[in-house]
Amino acid sequence: MSELKEAIAKAPSGRVQRTPIGKRNVLTVAGKDANYQYRIINDSGDRVQEFLDAGYELVKEDSVKVGDKRVNKASAEGSVSQISVGQGQKAFVVRIKKEWYQEDQKAKQDQVDAQENATKSKALDGTYGKLEISRG
Repeated sequence: MSELKEAIAKAPSGRVQRTPIGKRNVLTVAGKDANYQYRIINDSGDRVQEFLDAGYELVKEDSVKVGDKRVNKASAEGSVSQISVGQGQKAFVVRIKKEWYQEDQKAKQDQVDAQENATKSKALDGTYGKLEISRG
């Protein structure tokens, strides 16, 4: 029995991991740069251009690994990372600098806070009824 444990302990660390049937995840991104926030966006209408205008950049395929391994996945070197998400639809991997992402998130939270405060102020003047807001 100890020989079996030794054999398991000495197994190569670079071995390819087996992915069980039904457990594939095509929307994973491996090899991300910690200084960036990543998203996967569908190529519908002007969505990609909207993200580019907001400061996001398309991620090159050679810089990250997207999704699980596929036999029929061939692409040109230096092309952008894209994923087939079904029904002829493609999705692209984009990224933005972490500090810009955090600024965007703060702006969204500030807007939510302003709406909550406006609702609370109406409730407190006695003309709106009873209101309770909790987070958590």
